[in-house]
This record gives sequence, structure tokens and C-alpha cells, in this order.
Amino acid sequence: MSVETSDTDSATEDGLFPDLNPGRIVRGTLGTGGFLLVWWVASSLIEPAYLLPGPAAAASAFVEQLTMSARFTVPLVGAEVQTSRMVVKLAQTLLHYVPGLLVGASSGIALGIALGWSGRLDDALTPVVRILRPIPPLAWVVFAIVWFGIGHAGAAFIVFIGAFWLNFYGAYSGVEDTPGRLTEVASSLGVRADLEMIRHVVLPSAAPQILTSFRTSIGRCLMIVVGAELFGAPGVGYEILNASNNLAMDTSVAYMLVISLVYLVMDGAFRGFERRVLAWRE
Repeated sequence: MSVETSDTDSATEDGLFPDLNPGRIVRGTLGTGGFLLVWWVASSLIEPAYLLPGPAAAASAFVEQLTMSARFTVPLVGAEVQTSRMVVKLAQTLLHYVPGLLVGASSGIALGIALGWSGRLDDALTPVVRILRPIPPLAWVVFAIVWFGIGHAGAAFIVFIGAFWLNFYGAYSGVEDTPGRLTEVASSLGVRADLEMIRHVVLPSAAPQILTSFRTSIGRCLMIVVGAELFGAPGVGYEILNASNNLAMDTSVAYMLVISLVYLVMDGAFRGFERRVLAWRE
């Protein structure tokens, strides 16, 4: 006996809307509600109250910062725009987060593919990689300040380092894990040049690991950029520190929530992109 399924059920099973599952939505709602309850109880028990602001206080501070007016100077254009203070701080963060992430990721992927494919290049640069890799991105803050000053360029440099290593190892591992039978079949079909082999065989095989590494770097670099801003670069991270210095912990929590919201949006968007790129695996 055949069972007919609705278009909605088919779309869900086909992976078009994998997260819109009623059971998952209910469990997620219950989990979030439980977290908010624990947060509210903990904030009610801790004195003085500013040490741990509750959900209501954090929400109030969020709305206050969102509705507070501030001016933002548009890069390159130089025009000033009157907008929300929270939007201004987020825009300042994105001015060094996005360039650092994109340049660092693309550089890391390129070098990872090169070292994963070329044994000679791998032998020559592996000692350097092993020396530099264990150094945390925030350890480079002192050099960022000396080289670029306290501003967007210095913070972007810190994000660049974090994004570089995550994507380097993702691409390197993806290339190394390419099954030898794939390259053998490609060779038998006439693919000889290295660039052609990388383009038609290695990259499709390594794509899942490369995309996973980039997705990981989206969240990790948000942590890094906030840490970099704690040293004075303008943005959300600096506002978190500045508010805490004034004991306005509710404002600090509000800007922490901004980071979470940005991550949710970016991660969700990239997951959709990732599904489209890797649709051939289904």
C-alpha cells in the first residue's frame, strides 16, 4: 500500500527545510525557555543585582541601545548617516570582521590546497607551519597595535590570522583525504595538468571539509574580533568592555546578544549556501 506525502513533507525530507521540523521546534523552544528560567532565577538570587542582570534588564538595555541615536561615517564615501547606536557599533565590528574573515579564509584555503597537493612544498613549509600554528591569534595583538595602530586594520589582522589557520587545515586535510582512485581515474581519462586535476577532482572531493572549516571560522572569528576590540578597536567588543567598566552589565549583555544574533544569521545563511553547493552528495 502506497502512502502519499504532502509537498511540505517532501520538501522537509529532501532537505529544503531541514530545520522546520515541529518536534525540533518544540524541543528548542522548551530548551530556550528552560535557559531563560535558570537565568532569571540566578539573577534574582545574586546581589547586588548589577552583577548578573536578568533577561528583562538585558532586553530593556537592548531596546535602549537599539533606539539610541548615533552617527556613522560610511567608509570610502565619507558621508555621515544618523542611525541606531547599536547598528553603528555592529557596523564598526563588521568593518574589520568581514575583510579579515574573507582574506584570511581565502589565503588559508589557497595555501592549504597547495601544500596538500604538492609534497615538495609541504616538506618546505611544514616546519614554519608547525612553529606559527600554536600561537593564539590574540597573541598577535601587540604586533597589530604596533604595525597598524588601534583601529580597523589592526583588528582585521587578528581576525585574518584566526580565519587563516582554520581554513588552511580544512583545505589541507580535504586535499590529503582525496581518494587516490579518483585521481587515477581522472588520469586515465586524460587529465594530466595539476591545475586541471585540482579543479575537476581534488576541489570537489575536498569541498565538504573546506566549507565546514569556513563555517567554523564564521563563529570562531566573531569570538576573536570581540577579543581584539577589547584592546581599543571600535565595535561591539569595545562596548562590552566599556559598559562593564561603568558597571552597566545589562548593556554588556545586550551587546553580547548582538554577537549571538549576528552569528545565527550568518551561520543560517551559510548553511543554505552549503546545501546548494553540496547538493550533488544527496
